[in-house]
Amino acid sequence: MKSRRFIWSIRVYYEDTDAGGMVFYANYLKFFERARTERLRSIGYEQDSLMISPGIIFVVRAVQVDYLKPARFNEQIEVSSEVTLFKRASLTFEQLITRGDELLCTSTTRIACLDANTLRPKEIPRTLQEQLKNEH
Repeated sequence: MKSRRFIWSIRVYYEDTDAGGMVFYANYLKFFERARTERLRSIGYEQDSLMISPGIIFVVRAVQVDYLKPARFNEQIEVSSEVTLFKRASLTFEQLITRGDELLCTSTTRIACLDANTLRPKEIPRTLQEQLKNEH
């Protein structure tokens, strides 16, 4: 079961770009990370609170990125994220970066849920799973 697509808008700052004025390739990963964090925040979850109760953290297990077109300084872009695979202790996200109707970058990212103390895999709380599946 897929979740609904979450969209987060961001402006490209000078600090995000390389000497040519284009977004530095590694910064796309930061945009994807921020969109996943904002997605959790939009349904009432803060990652620092999750570390305390129920004692979980989310870490990137694997990522695949395709860079199609560059984003440039001062452009408004949208970063979207959709959970495409739910497992007991992991989530797989499909993420896109667009500028208007132009697709700039795509990513498939697998996120593991770990116990905050032992760093061992831990089941994603059912309430969080259900909220991610049913969010608006």
